[in-house]
Amino acid sequence: MHPTLAADLARLPELLQSARDFAAHELSGVGERPVVSPAKAPDPEPLPTAGVGAQGALDRFARRWEPGFSGSAGPRYLGFVTGGATPAALAGDWLTGAYDQNGSSGGGSTVDALERETVGWLRELFGLGEAHGGAFVSGATMSNTVGLAVAREWLGERLGVSVSRAGAGALGPVHVLSGSPHSSVAKALSVLGIGRDRLRPVPLLGGEREAVDVAALAEALESLDGRPAVVVANAGTVNTVDFDDLRAIAALKERYDFWLHVDAAFGAFAALSPARAGLVDGLDAADSICVDLHKWLNVPYDAAVQFTRRQDLQVRVFHNESPYLGLPSGTPDFLHLTPENSRRLRALATWFSLTAYGREGHAEIVERCVTLAGRLGEGIAAVPGLRLLAPVHLNVVCFTLADRPTAERLAAVARAVADSGEAFLTPTVLHGTPALRAAFSNWRTTEGDVERVRDALARAVEGLSAAGGV
Repeated sequence: MHPTLAADLARLPELLQSARDFAAHELSGVGERPVVSPAKAPDPEPLPTAGVGAQGALDRFARRWEPGFSGSAGPRYLGFVTGGATPAALAGDWLTGAYDQNGSSGGGSTVDALERETVGWLRELFGLGEAHGGAFVSGATMSNTVGLAVAREWLGERLGVSVSRAGAGALGPVHVLSGSPHSSVAKALSVLGIGRDRLRPVPLLGGEREAVDVAALAEALESLDGRPAVVVANAGTVNTVDFDDLRAIAALKERYDFWLHVDAAFGAFAALSPARAGLVDGLDAADSICVDLHKWLNVPYDAAVQFTRRQDLQVRVFHNESPYLGLPSGTPDFLHLTPENSRRLRALATWFSLTAYGREGHAEIVERCVTLAGRLGEGIAAVPGLRLLAPVHLNVVCFTLADRPTAERLAAVARAVADSGEAFLTPTVLHGTPALRAAFSNWRTTEGDVERVRDALARAVEGLSAAGGV
């Protein structure tokens, strides 16, 4: 054994304590850490020859790289839809690394059973029936990809071909219909060989709404003359967290032949709020579902879950044909369900957080985030120079400048807020109007954070006016 490695092994408890102390110090100040780091990245250094040991690596990281890390795990990082890591989830994630189990199969371990239990808990959390099988994947993009891969195999089944054997070309032109699809859906279609251009937009309800017009969807399905299709419904759109009428869309299956995939990356968590659970009414009727977990469940990156009613087709797509792995059984190993043969035990952090805080604890996070988003919406409406572009439906606030809302002027506001270190917001475009969006999903966020974000926005708009605009 290399002497440095042997020395680290002998001092392992001390090294872990050192890493623990370092992490605890960083987390204790995450609420006041600049949300976006102003530091310049260090110049690359050559690969070490002998190495400096684990403590030396920690010291070098603290000196060279730590100053440039953002406060994205903190309470005012409102860009994208970004959670943090609850204390229990962090503990579970640390143990995931310590045990270093390959979660693709049991392999003489109970890790697969732990993942199945966790998937069952999530199924219950979102109000899904036992017909839905599930597995952990890396994020919403992979969850959408897996769901649409199963949909692709279903299309082949309807047309009398095996796509997993013959390839996507055997399908001919594929019709994928959606109102406000997330960009990851188009990416998935590209990866799956279906093609980005096969994503056919369906008219929306109008006004500020991002939900699909179900009557227009019916017309689009009617125009296919009975050819099977894929419908991607949205439970929580990116800009305004609008919800398609899932129950009405599912009812169209009585007349039309289509696979219903629901992108519920963070919108599925509306099920935890009694006042808003109706938004996901009909989710159980989906053929496949995407839910992200490193968003509103607040477990560390990377973690998501995918569900489908047709796990038999999922196995047909993803099973690994190798004598040393064995054939899929009635309860297939996870390596036969997702693209990965090797995968970390992502389920453990989720198991820890669900065990620690239960339904009630995670429901409190959801309710608080929704309340805080509403508060920021009220605050923005009261800031001269800003206006809401849509009502705050759930946990995202979409707003723009009251005067000349150009992409350049919005970018200047976002940059000023980021440079202040107070908050981070991401740009978007809603029905042709450039805008900014603030997404609440971090378990640490409080009313005081909302006030700081509102004040930072007010200062940024004042600065834009004082400078004469862009």
